[in-house]
Amino acid sequence: TASSACLQSSNGPVKKSMREKAVERRNVNKEHNSNFKAGYIPIDEDRLHKTGLRGRKGSLAICVIVLLFTLAVINLLITLVIWAVIRIGPNGCDSLEFHESGLLRFKQVSDMGVIHPLYKSTVGGRRNENLVITGNNQPIVFQQGTTKLSVEKNKTSITSDIGMRFFDPRTQNILFSTDYENHEFHLPNGVKTLNVQKASTERITSNATSDLNIKVDGRAIVRGNEGVFIMGKTIEFHMGGNMELKAESSIILNGTVVVSTARLPTSSSGDPPGSDDWVRYKLCMCADGTLFKVQVTSHNMGCQVSDNPCGNPY
Repeated sequence: TASSACLQSSNGPVKKSMREKAVERRNVNKEHNSNFKAGYIPIDEDRLHKTGLRGRKGSLAICVIVLLFTLAVINLLITLVIWAVIRIGPNGCDSLEFHESGLLRFKQVSDMGVIHPLYKSTVGGRRNENLVITGNNQPIVFQQGTTKLSVEKNKTSITSDIGMRFFDPRTQNILFSTDYENHEFHLPNGVKTLNVQKASTERITSNATSDLNIKVDGRAIVRGNEGVFIMGKTIEFHMGGNMELKAESSIILNGTVVVSTARLPTSSSGDPPGSDDWVRYKLCMCADGTLFKVQVTSHNMGCQVSDNPCGNPY
């Protein structure tokens, strides 16, 4: 090298003169004084340690920030809706209030939509105010188990497979109940019509000043294990089909009995008895009101038969 004290050759080291050494020392000092990059090593920028979030980490950070911003906006909208609907203010809710007993009270007209009541839930109004429940062109249905309450435009119906009971929550007095085993069945005051599919009771009565009307759309069957007794000032049966009376021993009709024959089947006068497959009977009555039948075997046959239940022919 140029900075070596002696030169090497094939014949050995060569000694420098004093002048050559001074010139070499001057050049070395000059190079050292003009070298401002001493101690620095040039390195590519891609190999340096980079700070911050770059690449996938940066994309993930942007997604997290966008998600948090979206949740914040949704939370703000929900808060505004709650504030507008429930009307929460410094004094509490203007539209509803909660009580320590679990009661939720609405203070204004509310649209509750779909209600899923909990166990033994209660819906009621204030003591001196009416509870108005309306639906948008469809019935309102409250259902708990097998019991269902339907509020429609012209009627309110309650159906249950296990029975029902209406009572005053303040006095606990039972106003109406279908429990026939513990007490007698009574309709509440003001109720004049009872619509049931099947009823089992010992007695059906009406007030002394009102009529008892039993109407059915199809077929009505009244039976009793110990007999059926129908009593009243006037008893009328209006039927669109047939009327059938069955008894194991006898049927007793007391009072004036009128049977309209306008709808009873009749045969033409020219057909002799027994000319077809019809078996005809004549309805007869004893003096005490006992009814019995006599088979018709000839024209103008009366009720004077020997085996009648009256004792003497009548």
